[in-house]
Amino acid sequence: MKRRKFIKNTVAITAVSTLGGGILLSQKRQMKQITKNAALETVWGEWEKNGGNPTDENGLFLNMDTVGYEKASFGNVLKWQTSKNPFKERKNNQTQGTQVIKDDSFLNGTDDVIVMLGHATIFIRLAGKRILIDPLLGNVPVPYMEFLSSSKRFSEFPIDPQKLTNLDYILISHSHYDHCDKNSLKLLQKQNPNAKVLTGLKMQSLLQNWMPNHEIQEAGWFQKYKTDNNLEIVFVPSCHWSNRGMNDANETLWGGFILKSATKTIYFGGDSGYGNGTHFKKIGELFPNIDVAIIGAGAFAPTWFMKYNHQEPNDTVRAFKDCKAKHLIPFHFGTFDLSDEPLNEPAIVLEKLKAENKIGADELKIVKFGEVVLV
Repeated sequence: MKRRKFIKNTVAITAVSTLGGGILLSQKRQMKQITKNAALETVWGEWEKNGGNPTDENGLFLNMDTVGYEKASFGNVLKWQTSKNPFKERKNNQTQGTQVIKDDSFLNGTDDVIVMLGHATIFIRLAGKRILIDPLLGNVPVPYMEFLSSSKRFSEFPIDPQKLTNLDYILISHSHYDHCDKNSLKLLQKQNPNAKVLTGLKMQSLLQNWMPNHEIQEAGWFQKYKTDNNLEIVFVPSCHWSNRGMNDANETLWGGFILKSATKTIYFGGDSGYGNGTHFKKIGELFPNIDVAIIGAGAFAPTWFMKYNHQEPNDTVRAFKDCKAKHLIPFHFGTFDLSDEPLNEPAIVLEKLKAENKIGADELKIVKFGEVVLV
C-alpha cells in the first residue's frame, strides 16, 4: 500500500522517539517553567504577568490550548498507514496542485500585497517593507527520504528564487522541514545580507548555522519584535509542535505572526490544529480589525490523527470567525502531497462551505500561487 507520506514519516520518527522518551505533545504534563525573551515587549498584560510561555518539567514547550493531547503512539502511526484511504482513487489520478501564475512583476511594486508562493511560503509587502514567510523554494528536503513522492512539488515555484532580493524581514514560524528549509535560507542569506530573521524561542542556534551574519530575533508568544517604527510584528500562538530529528520534539517554539501597519493588519496562523479555539479568539481580541487572516486548511486527513496539528476546512472557517478577520486566505495545500486528502480537496470543501453560506463570498479568497492580492 503506497501510503508513506512526508508527514507520516515525520510523525513516525517522532513517535518512535516518544516510545523512548515520551517527548511528543502531551498537554497533561505539569508546567514547571515559564519562558520569554526579556528584551522584547509582551503585548498581552496577563501573559506578561504570568511570565510568558509555559514549558513542562523537561523544559519542552506546551500548547496554549488546554485540550488534552494524546501522544503519537507507534500503534496510531501504524493504524494510519495501514487504514483504507477513502480518497485513494482520486489521489491516484492527481497530477498537479494549485494553479501557478508565473509573473514576478509584483516584486517591483509599492502597494501593500500578499502573494502566495506555495505551501506556506508567502511574500508580503506592508508599510513599504518586504517580508518573506517560511521560505521553501524547492522540494521538501526530508533527510534520507528524498525518494518519497511527498517531497516533490506538485506546483512550480512561481518565480525565480534568485529574484527574492532586498528583503527586510524573513519570518520562520517553526522548525519543521516544510517551513524551515536549510537550502532556501542559505540562498536567501546571500541575496539579502541586511534582512532580519524573526522566529520563535530557542530557534537561533539552528538558524545561525545557515545565516551566521544575520540578526535573528527570538520571541515568545504575544511578544513584539524590534522592527521599523511603521511596522509591528508579533509572534502569536498556534496549536502545533516542533522537531528536526528523533530526540528534539518541542525544544523550539512554534507559532504564527501578526503584521500591523498604521492602516492594515495581516494574521498568518502558522501550522495549527483548531484545539479548543482559545488562541484564535485571543488573537482576535488583542488585534481587532484583522484585514486578512491566512489560516491553514490542508494536510488534515485522517482528521482523527491530524486534528492536533492541522485543521480541516470546517475548522479553518471556525478559526477565521474566532479571530474576527475581514477576509480569509487558506493555505497549506496544493503544493505537497502530505496526507490522505487530494492536493486540492481543501479548496473544494471551502467552496462548498461558501455555497452553503458558512462563509461569505466576499470573505473567502482562494488564490493561485503567484496571484497578487491587494491588502
